[in-house]
Amino acid sequence: MQLIFKALTINYKTAPVEIREKLSLNESECQSFLQKASDMFALSELFVLSTCNRTEIYYSVSENNTINIPKSCPFSSKPISEQLISLLITQKGLSESETYFPYFKKIEEHKEAIKHLFSVSMGLESQVIGDIQISNQVKKAYQYSADLNLASPFLHRLLHTIFYTNKRVAQETSFRDGAASVSYAAAEMTSELAQTVIQPKILVIGVGEIGGDVVRNLDADDYHTVTVMNRTYEKAQEFANAEGFQVAKIENLKEEIRKADVIICSVAANKPILTRELVEEVQDVRFKYFIDLSVPRSIEPEVEQIPHVSVFNIDQIQNRTAEVIERRKSAIPYVQSIVDEAIEGFEDWSKEMIVSPTINRLKNALEQIRKEEINRHLKNLDDDEIKKIEKITKGMMQKIIKLPVIQLKAACKRGEAETLVDVLNDLFNLEQDEKV
Repeated sequence: MQLIFKALTINYKTAPVEIREKLSLNESECQSFLQKASDMFALSELFVLSTCNRTEIYYSVSENNTINIPKSCPFSSKPISEQLISLLITQKGLSESETYFPYFKKIEEHKEAIKHLFSVSMGLESQVIGDIQISNQVKKAYQYSADLNLASPFLHRLLHTIFYTNKRVAQETSFRDGAASVSYAAAEMTSELAQTVIQPKILVIGVGEIGGDVVRNLDADDYHTVTVMNRTYEKAQEFANAEGFQVAKIENLKEEIRKADVIICSVAANKPILTRELVEEVQDVRFKYFIDLSVPRSIEPEVEQIPHVSVFNIDQIQNRTAEVIERRKSAIPYVQSIVDEAIEGFEDWSKEMIVSPTINRLKNALEQIRKEEINRHLKNLDDDEIKKIEKITKGMMQKIIKLPVIQLKAACKRGEAETLVDVLNDLFNLEQDEKV
C-alpha cells in the first residue's frame, strides 16, 4: 500500500513572529513531539523542522488517509492534519488553540510536499534567500527522526537526496556565496578586519536579535578573545557560555572598549551609547574598528573623526548583503534545475519501490524452482559437480529475471507498472506463494 507524503507549515509568510515564536520547538521539544505523535497516532514516518522562521511537520499516511488512532486520543474525531496541529499547540501549553489553525498551511499533495521540503532545505523558501544555516537544521531534524525510528526507507532516501542536492547547489552555483544576512555579514566583516590585527580582541555590545546572531556566527578560532556584553548581564552570560566566549558587565564598558580591536554594537537606544568623548577617552595608538548595527545608531557619527578609528554602519553592511542577494537571485534558475533533476530521480526511485516487492517475490519463486530441481539430482552428483551446477543455474536465473526487472522499471516511469505486476503475479502465482 502506497503512502502519501504530506506537510504542515507555519512560517514567516503565513504568521508574524509573535505567533511563530509561540509554536517554535527546541531540540528537546522536537524529540518529545516526535515521540508523542508516534505513540498517539501510530505513525511510522514523521519529521519535524523548527527554526526561527518556521515550524513544519512532515508525515506519511496511507492512500485512504487513515491511520490507527486509539479512541482515548483527545483529537480522534479530527483529520490527521488537525490532530498533529492540536498536539503541537497542546505541547506548547497554549490556550484557545483554534486561533492558531489559520496560520498553518496544509500541503496535502504528495509531490507538492516533497517539492516544498526540497525548496526549504535549499534555502529557496528562507527569509534570507540561500540561508546557509537551514541545511544543518534539516540534518539535525532528520537525526531526531532517525534516532526514534521514525524514518522509513522513503524518508531516508528523500533526505539523503536532499543533502546530495545541497552539495551540488553549493559546488555548481553561486547561490550560497557571500553573506546574505546582516548578522552574518557583520561576522564576516569582523573576520576580515581582525586579520589586520595580531591576536585580535572582539567586543560585542548587545545580544538582541541581530547581536545574538552575530555572536552565534563568530568563529572563536579566528580571534584571541571574544567578549559579550549586554544591559542584562545574565543574557550576555547565556550567549557567552553557549559559544565559549568571555562575558563582561556593562559597567565596564570603557575598559572593554579600551582592550578591544573590533567593537560590534547592536543596542536599541534613543541616542548613541558610544560617543566621541567616550571613545577618545579610551583610544590609544592602536587602530580600532567599530561596527554599528543599530537603528537609530548607537555609535555617534563623529567617532569616525578620531585618529586610528573606522566606523561601519548598517547601511554599509546591508550594501554587502544586497549585492550577495542579487547574485543569489540570479542563481535561482540554476538551483531550480538541479532540484528538478533531483526530484525526478527521487520519483523514479519511489516508483521502483512500488514494484520492489514483486521483483523480490519473482526472484524468490525462481530461486525456489532452481533449488527444487537441483535437490532432485543431488544424490547422483559429487561436490565439484554440485558447485558447477550451482554456478550455472544461478547465472541462468539472473539472466532470466533481468528482462522482467528492466521492463518493470520502465513501466514504472510510464506509470504502467500495475498491469505488468498483475501479469507476473498470475504467471508465477506470486501472491499465493507469499501467503504460503
